[in-house]
Amino acid sequence: MTTLLQQIANGIALGATIGLIALGYTMVYGIIQLINFAHGEVFMVGAFGGLATYRWLLPEGIRGDWYLSLPLMLLGGVVVAVTVALLMERFAYRPLRNAPRLAPLITALGVSIVLQEAIRLWFPDADAAQPFPKAFLDAQIKIGPISLRATQLLLIAVSIVLSVLLQTYVNRSKMGRAMRATAQDPDTARLMGINPNRVIVLTFAIGAALAGVAGVLYGIDITNVDNAIGFQNGIFAFTAAVLGGIGSLRGAVIGAFVIGLIKTLGGQYMPGGTQYDYVWIFVVLILVLVFRPQGLFGEAERVRA
Repeated sequence: MTTLLQQIANGIALGATIGLIALGYTMVYGIIQLINFAHGEVFMVGAFGGLATYRWLLPEGIRGDWYLSLPLMLLGGVVVAVTVALLMERFAYRPLRNAPRLAPLITALGVSIVLQEAIRLWFPDADAAQPFPKAFLDAQIKIGPISLRATQLLLIAVSIVLSVLLQTYVNRSKMGRAMRATAQDPDTARLMGINPNRVIVLTFAIGAALAGVAGVLYGIDITNVDNAIGFQNGIFAFTAAVLGGIGSLRGAVIGAFVIGLIKTLGGQYMPGGTQYDYVWIFVVLILVLVFRPQGLFGEAERVRA
């Protein structure tokens, strides 16, 4: 029983990281119907932005004080991730907004490779694991029979808080209503005085900021990063968004926690162990899509005239 509870806790911690990335996938798709396969790399560059902030910008005197270094690393990661996402939107995706769907999809894959190679040039040893500073409490927290790292608890708390704040912002703010209007019918939204470009830029920025936070916290938790972390975690996040219903914020977060639980529990209890934990994730995804193609919380796709 203790092992089961421990694996559930580990799955929730993994799901917290995936959820922050999946929100960016589902927001962008909800607004402009684009599957941004480069979003995993935005997560990756956010992690390296936090690492670069620690290595090159933080004075020696405050590196040992996590309550000073952690906010600055998060700020650095978010700034880098948002900057990359906005450049990506402006120069890679906006010119193809009215093109056939295959064109921006292929462009997203190309941007993904470009970002991986850019990090390889920026950090010459990025192919290998780069040590990441543990800019938080280095402690194990006992909750009954469960033991979690303090960094895992931080990830879970930040993921839940940011998800709730984002949901509240989208549902209650003026810009949030503009986002929902643009997602439902961009032409009518434009007639109502909404600037679609502004909405899309803000959507990319919010998604990138969440990915940047996730990248820094992920690095702090596992204490190393490389330029391949975006691909692996991006696949998990995309799967979570599809499982929960791509376009649904709530679905993306719940799907992420489901993916995290499947990976940890499947690796522990299913045949093949951790070598086949990826397999069980996609088995569950296929079963869900067979019986509910729009995902757990998604809506059936509307046909636009």
